Amino acid sequence: MTQERAPLKRGWTTGCCATAAARAAYAALLCGEFPDPVAITLPRGQTPSFALAVHEHGDGWAMAGIIKDAGDDPDATHGVLVRATVRPLKAGSGLVFKAGPGVGTVTRPGLPIPPGEPAINPVPRRMIRQALEAVAHEAPGHHQVDLEVTIAIDDGERIALDTLNGRLGIVGGLSILGTTGIVIPFSCSAWIHSIHRGIDVARARGLPHIAGSTGSTSETAVQAHYGLEESALIEMGDFVGGMLKYLRKHPVPRVTIAGGIAKMAKLGQGMLDVHSKRGVIDLERLARLTRETGGDNDLFERIAGANSGLEAFELASDAGIALGDRLAESALNCAAQVIQHSGIELDVMVFDRQGQCVGHSSLQDC
Repeated sequence: MTQERAPLKRGWTTGCCATAAARAAYAALLCGEFPDPVAITLPRGQTPSFALAVHEHGDGWAMAGIIKDAGDDPDATHGVLVRATVRPLKAGSGLVFKAGPGVGTVTRPGLPIPPGEPAINPVPRRMIRQALEAVAHEAPGHHQVDLEVTIAIDDGERIALDTLNGRLGIVGGLSILGTTGIVIPFSCSAWIHSIHRGIDVARARGLPHIAGSTGSTSETAVQAHYGLEESALIEMGDFVGGMLKYLRKHPVPRVTIAGGIAKMAKLGQGMLDVHSKRGVIDLERLARLTRETGGDNDLFERIAGANSGLEAFELASDAGIALGDRLAESALNCAAQVIQHSGIELDVMVFDRQGQCVGHSSLQDC
């Protein structure tokens, strides 16, 4: 008999921990006591609770800290202390985010947060805002969320040296990340195994169309676009090749590959594993695609020198160049080579960070 392995333990993102810490600090600021454990609501409705590792308060401020547990994921930030300090501001100030020690500041364009802002991504910002609004609603009296929230990560500046933050123009520390609040353990064999099992389930149910997505934004968008049921959604993550090679031997009638601009650009370069550690976007190639689509030499130079694929795409869009369709076409050509002679109808959809389709290309028969 073979012994079954225990499933890999999932963990929590830095954005999730920052949200819990901010909620606890604001509750103490309003009510004088820190909730411990503190519960938050994640974007998909889960309500985890977190024990406080540290907490302090003084005249007009409160601070709480959460130890990040990344589960079984080999995450560089596993075990870090994520702190949130909350201070009231004058009425009408709104919610102001600050980067404390160990959290980076954005210095270049092309990222979802503009230069000069702390590197706290949009979904964690929204999670924190919603948690603070919930505290204000639950506390006695009427409270407006006019607050300064400073997020800090102990030893974050040193840890950031092992990330791509510096290359992207994020200086001084780490980014506060996460779109779901949950860390899915990074294990090639385990993840690819789950991809295969998802395809098996879809085939067993006779589903005519499945979609492999690189992340939650593209998954939600492609599901809405095609009206797909849950069993038709494959969480392929960065492992485009792992999904396609299995489909070559276990085909379904139709497959959609859905992903963001950067990952689909990498697929178009021939990278079947589109993780950031496997390679970078070839900006000069994007510049050539833009020129082939009608861009001039000045645009070529600006895109070749861009800070990121997102900035390159925005430069092309501002010039009226449909770069998204070219990215989808090149990604489609790479993917089609893997599943050639399978008879699968294949298409590629490129989505921006808001889930809008910005590129599409299809083949009737691979």
